[in-house]
Amino acid sequence: MKYNRCGRSGLLLPEISLGLWHNFGSVDNFENAESIAVEAFDKGITHFDLANNYGPVPGSAETNFGKILWHNFQGNLRDEIIISTKAGYTMWDGPYGDWGSRKYLLSSLDQSLKRMKVDYVDIFYSHRPDPETPIEETMMALDYAVRSGKALYVGISNYSAEQTRVAVDVLKQLGTPCLIHQAKYSMLERWVENGLLDVLEEKGVGCIAFSPLAQGLLTDKYLNGIPENSRAHNPNGHLKEDEVTPDRINKLVQLNEIAQNRNQSLAQMALAWLQKDKRITSVLIGASSVRQLNNNIDCLQSLDFTPDELNAIEKILV
Repeated sequence: MKYNRCGRSGLLLPEISLGLWHNFGSVDNFENAESIAVEAFDKGITHFDLANNYGPVPGSAETNFGKILWHNFQGNLRDEIIISTKAGYTMWDGPYGDWGSRKYLLSSLDQSLKRMKVDYVDIFYSHRPDPETPIEETMMALDYAVRSGKALYVGISNYSAEQTRVAVDVLKQLGTPCLIHQAKYSMLERWVENGLLDVLEEKGVGCIAFSPLAQGLLTDKYLNGIPENSRAHNPNGHLKEDEVTPDRINKLVQLNEIAQNRNQSLAQMALAWLQKDKRITSVLIGASSVRQLNNNIDCLQSLDFTPDELNAIEKILV
C-alpha cells in the first residue's frame, strides 16, 4: 500500500480507504463487518470513513465501528488509524438535526464520539453545504471542532468548486486549514473535473473520491442487464433502475473489454483509472465481504495506463 500526502498537509492517506456507508449497520452481520475492517487494516488500509447517518439505522455504523475498535484496535493501534466522520444530512427529527448550523454540527460530533467511544476523530467533515446557513458559521463550527480537541483535521464534502474556494478561504482565515474534500467521482460521474480539482490543487487541499464504482454499476454485475439481487433492483437502493440504460450497458461492455485486456476486472480498472490523477489522494471503496475487499485492493497491482488505453476509455465515456 502506498500512502499519499493529503494536499499540503503533513498527513498521509492510503491509496485505498475503506468506507462504511454500507454493510456496517445494525441490519448487517457484525462478524462480517469486523472481518472486513480487520482485513483492510492488515492490507495497509489505515483510513476508515464514516458519517453520523450511516447505517441503517442511522448512527449504527459508528456504533458498530466503535465495537470493532475496542475488539481489535486497543492501545497504540488507535494511533495507527485515521477515523473520519461527517454531519450535514438528516440525522434526527426537529430543527437541529440537519444541514450546517453550528448547533447541529457540534452536537452531532459529540454524539459520534460517544457512539464510537473515542476521544477524537482524525477528520470531521461538513457533509454538504447548507443554502440557508452562512458558510462562515459552518466553517466556524469546523474550526471549533479542532480547537476543542474533538477533531485533528477538518474537511468538506459535496461542495461545488466556488463553494469550496470560499470555505477554504474562511477556514484559512480562522487558522484551521481545510485538509480534504470528499467528492463523488467515477468514470460515470466526472463533475469534479470541471473546476473543483483545479481549486483543490491551487489551495493545497487533498481529494478523496467516493462512489468510485458508481454504486456497483462499474462492475461486471450489469453487463447483461439488471440482476435480481442487485442494488438497482432494490427499490430502496441508491442506484435506480432507470440509471442502467441500454446505452450505459453498452459502455460497460466496451470498458470491460479494455479491462480484460489489462488482466483486470472492470471494477479494478475503474478504481485504477481514478488514481491516474495525482490530485486524488485516496479512493474510497466499500465492501460486502473480505473477498470483495481484496479483489478491489488488487487494482493496485496495475495502475499504469497506456495513452492508447486512456484514449479508448475516453471515447467510450464521451
